[in-house]
Amino acid sequence: MNFIKRIITLTALAALLAAPALRAEEQGKNYGVDAWYMHFDLDWRVDSGLPTKALIVSLQGLANRAAPQFYVVHPPEYQWEITGPLFDFYQRKHGVKFHLLQSADEALRKFSSAAKGYVVWDKSVGASLNVAFTIAGLEDVVVVSEELIPLVEKHGLKQVDDLRGRYTGMTDAQIYQDAYDKYWDRCIKDRIMLMGGHAGAVRMPGMADWGVNQRMFFHDLSANPTRPDHAEELALNRRLLSEIEPGGYVFGWHSYAKDTEEQYTTLLSMYGLRMEGLHNLPNLSFNHQFEFTPGFKFTNNHSVPLDAKLTAEEKVYIAFVQSDSIGIGVWTKPGRGKLPFGWQVTMNWTEFSPAALEYFHESATPNDYFIGGLSGPGYMYPNHIPADRFPILMERARNLMALLDEHIMEIMDNSAADGNVGNTDLTKETVDAYYREFPDVIGFINGYGPARTRDLRDTRPMLSYDYYIDPKRPRDEVAADLNELIALNSKRPYFLLVHVRESNDVNSLVEVTKQLEGPVEIVPIDKFLKLAASNKTYTTRYQDPEDPKHFEGFPKE
Repeated sequence: MNFIKRIITLTALAALLAAPALRAEEQGKNYGVDAWYMHFDLDWRVDSGLPTKALIVSLQGLANRAAPQFYVVHPPEYQWEITGPLFDFYQRKHGVKFHLLQSADEALRKFSSAAKGYVVWDKSVGASLNVAFTIAGLEDVVVVSEELIPLVEKHGLKQVDDLRGRYTGMTDAQIYQDAYDKYWDRCIKDRIMLMGGHAGAVRMPGMADWGVNQRMFFHDLSANPTRPDHAEELALNRRLLSEIEPGGYVFGWHSYAKDTEEQYTTLLSMYGLRMEGLHNLPNLSFNHQFEFTPGFKFTNNHSVPLDAKLTAEEKVYIAFVQSDSIGIGVWTKPGRGKLPFGWQVTMNWTEFSPAALEYFHESATPNDYFIGGLSGPGYMYPNHIPADRFPILMERARNLMALLDEHIMEIMDNSAADGNVGNTDLTKETVDAYYREFPDVIGFINGYGPARTRDLRDTRPMLSYDYYIDPKRPRDEVAADLNELIALNSKRPYFLLVHVRESNDVNSLVEVTKQLEGPVEIVPIDKFLKLAASNKTYTTRYQDPEDPKHFEGFPKE
């Protein structure tokens, strides 16, 4: 009898011991893990804060190979303002137990075993930092400048490579050619790290942890064909892009010192690749290791049924859309929810930052509506996507939009523009392709600055932005601009689509709407497109064949 009782007791004990593991499994991958974090400040100067941050992000990339162990919290003023809210989200929804590391010394004490040594970059040669990051990923080493050598050696790390003096007097084209010859064959081929952005006295390689983690090739080669002295850089750049697998990723951002966003996005689009940026997007090596919490399902805040048929009245309808990714805008600032807003979602975060997307959807107000973009499953310019790659890319976008319960596609092609100046219209062939590949969307929106591409096929309109709100423009002038557009477009209904640039304050836009001369109705973007389908007071228009196809100096095929 005692034997039987003992068996029952042992069985119950075994069940109790197994129960926590089962509960954790039910909570999802990596639920309840221990992780460590550091606070970063805003000092990214080469002569002060950058060297330690470069060391930390390279260590982070290595530490997060085994598990999501190392996270960085940035100040609210940092461009990606959500690291703090996501920190809280991981604790609350994923049960992560965070422990504070207060210095690089503490971080090395905890994670130096993840590294096999260190590589030294040369602070007098900017490109050497990118070469060092490439080496860090391939050789499992941390990146240091010379003054940090004693610190890493204190923790038992040995020198694996030293770039001091190696590239003195060489051009960036020569430096990256050397790196290509030495390291490219060993790097991952479906993604590359374009570690540009800030240049000179300030560098901000916030995404370097991801590149190191994934063993990417780092560079900041130019895409600027207007500079004869950049010809060798551009040629090597094209070679790299041509050797990335079809549909692959360009992570990071173009160099502010060498070329423009338009030039680089045009170039990568020609190879059917997609941009995921910016250069300072942090913590991907941590974020990508979490899944959506069990049972979570994306449900958008549709203001009308998807099959609704509405009738527009004789008035002005205005819809506001904020693109530039919802992670770098006004999501965490006061006022969100006071106006109907469309938010362009970086759809590939389903793979790279699922928790961020879940956080946005969880914290959305009824006035926040999510749309797909930008132009597809990643940032690209559709007028230049090769015809044989367009359907493959857009199939991926359709699948992601279905997962995210998104029913509007936002398109942007600035290949013939410079910022908000120039031709931002879509060719008829591009418009035809979108209508063909997205038969079930409510409609499409196009542009960044004002554009003129418009169409209506069956019940699916395509409308372009009529106005762009620069956050620096005084609010009374914004109101005056919108009232002038309302007066000029006297045919009713008039569908006024407004692009709200990142960092615009929502509360100030509420004040703008109070100054508009009616009859005016501010409506959600899904309702806006449904109304636009009911009364086509706009003219069908595509990029005129006589319009310039490229802004001056842009890459041409």
